[in-house]
Amino acid sequence: MKSRIAAVAAAVTFLAAVTASPAAADPVPGSPNQFYASCAVDLLGVPVGCLETDEVHATHICQYVLTTFGLGLDCIQR
Repeated sequence: MKSRIAAVAAAVTFLAAVTASPAAADPVPGSPNQFYASCAVDLLGVPVGCLETDEVHATHICQYVLTTFGLGLDCIQR
């Protein structure tokens, strides 16, 4: 029983950390579809794990795009 409670607490803690981004990302001036994001970059320089953020903490400028696989992110480094 204690292990179940610990697992639920860990899941809630992880979810809170993931959703701790600002309520609304700062929009990019002059472009209503783009927003500032903080992204990790893989070995090939491709942004992964992007979270919406404010202009001060942003590493990339992103926008949502429709792909053949569904909704995706198109990001460029600032």
